[in-house]
Amino acid sequence: MRDLFERIIENKGPLGKWASQAEGYFVFPKLEGPISNRMKFQGKEVITWSINDYLGLANRPETKKVDGDAAYEHGAAYPMGARMMSGHTDFHEQLENELADFVGKEAAYLLNFGYQGIMSAIDALVSKDDIIVYDVDSHACIIDGVRLHVGKRFTFKHNDIESLEKNLERATKMAEQTGGGILVISEGVFGMRGEQGKLKEIVELKKKFNFRLLVDDAHGFGTLGKTGAGAGEEQGVQQDIDVYFATFAKSLAGIGAFLAADQEIIDYLKYNLRSQMFAKSLPMIYVKGALKRLDMLRTMPELKEKLWENVNALQNGLKARGFDIGTTSSCVTPVYLNGSIPEAMALVKDLRENYGIFCSIVVYPVIPKGLILLRMIPTASHTMEDIEETLEAFSAIRDRLQNGTYKRLSAAVAAAMGE
Repeated sequence: MRDLFERIIENKGPLGKWASQAEGYFVFPKLEGPISNRMKFQGKEVITWSINDYLGLANRPETKKVDGDAAYEHGAAYPMGARMMSGHTDFHEQLENELADFVGKEAAYLLNFGYQGIMSAIDALVSKDDIIVYDVDSHACIIDGVRLHVGKRFTFKHNDIESLEKNLERATKMAEQTGGGILVISEGVFGMRGEQGKLKEIVELKKKFNFRLLVDDAHGFGTLGKTGAGAGEEQGVQQDIDVYFATFAKSLAGIGAFLAADQEIIDYLKYNLRSQMFAKSLPMIYVKGALKRLDMLRTMPELKEKLWENVNALQNGLKARGFDIGTTSSCVTPVYLNGSIPEAMALVKDLRENYGIFCSIVVYPVIPKGLILLRMIPTASHTMEDIEETLEAFSAIRDRLQNGTYKRLSAAVAAAMGE
C-alpha cells in the first residue's frame, strides 16, 4: 500500500509541473493598483487585457461609494448564516426580483458563488435516472457539476448541432428505459474562444426531442443583447432557455451569481441547492453593490456601447494585421499563434517587460500542442491609445516569434524543463 501523498509528490499535474518556472509571473501574477485599463505589474505600468471588468464598473466612484457605505453600515459579515436559516433579507429578495425582470424570467435565486452555484444546480436538477448532454468545451464548473451526477452523461462536439442531435437520440433511448429526463447544457459565451453557444439551433431541437436547457451565460450577461440580458436575448431565444445562469464576477464586477427560471423551478432549487442551503448567505456589501451595478447596466447603455466600440476596434485591428482570432462572436478576443511552451513564455515576458502589455497566456494541455493562445478581454475602460499600442506590440512580437528570436531566448527555459 502506497502513501496517499506519493502520487501528489511524483505528479504535480499538467499545470503544476511548471510551477517552479512559471509561478509569480506567468501564473499567480500580482496586478496592483486600482482595477482599470492600466495597472502595475512588478512595479511597471501595463495595459491590462486580463480583467473581466467588461463595463468598467469595478473602480467607478458611484459603485465604490455604494460598496463603502454598505461595508460601513453592515460590516463584512451581515447577514450571518445560510439564507434558509438566518441569512435572508429584503435586499436579497429585491436583487432576485430585479434580476429576474432584467433577464425576462419569472423568478431568480441568488447564489453566493458562481462556480459552486452551477455545480450545485446541475446536481439538484437531475436524478440518477436522468441523462445529461453537454458541450465538450464547457467550463470547468459545468464539468465538475456533471461529475456529481450518478446517472449517464454524454458530451457533444463543441457547438456541433449534428453531434448534439446524435447524442440526444442516444439519450432519448436511454431515458425511455430509465424513466428519466434529459438536461442539455451549453454556454452563452465560451470564455476561452469567445464563441457564442448555438442556443438558437439547440432550442430548435426541442421540436424533435424532449429536453430542458441550462445555459451558463457568465460572459454574455451584461455584454450581449439589446439590453445586455445576454446571449439568449442576442439570439432571440431567451424565453426558451429553461434555466439561465450568470455571475456577478464579470460585467457586474463583484462576487455572487444567480439562477433564473420559471417560479416552480426556482422554488424547487431554493430548497434543494446544497451549496446554498449549507453555506453562508451572500454578504450585504455584494448584494447592495450588485443592485447598484445592475441599475447602472439598465440605465447607462453608453457603458455597453463603449465596450463594443473597443471590442470592434481591437478585433478589427487584429484581423487587419493578419492575426488569427478564431471565430469569436463576443468580447472575448483570442489571438492564436504557433509556438512551443518555452517560446510562449519568452513571448509573454517580452510583451510585459518591453511593451507594457499584460494579457493571459494559454498553452497545452488547455489547447493543442504547438499552439499559443493570447486571451484578451476588452473593457469599457480601455482607450483607443491602449488598443493602438497593443496592436503595434502584437505585430512586433509576431515578427520575433516567426524569425526565431523567442526560440533562441527560450533555449535555457526548455533545457530547465527537460524538453
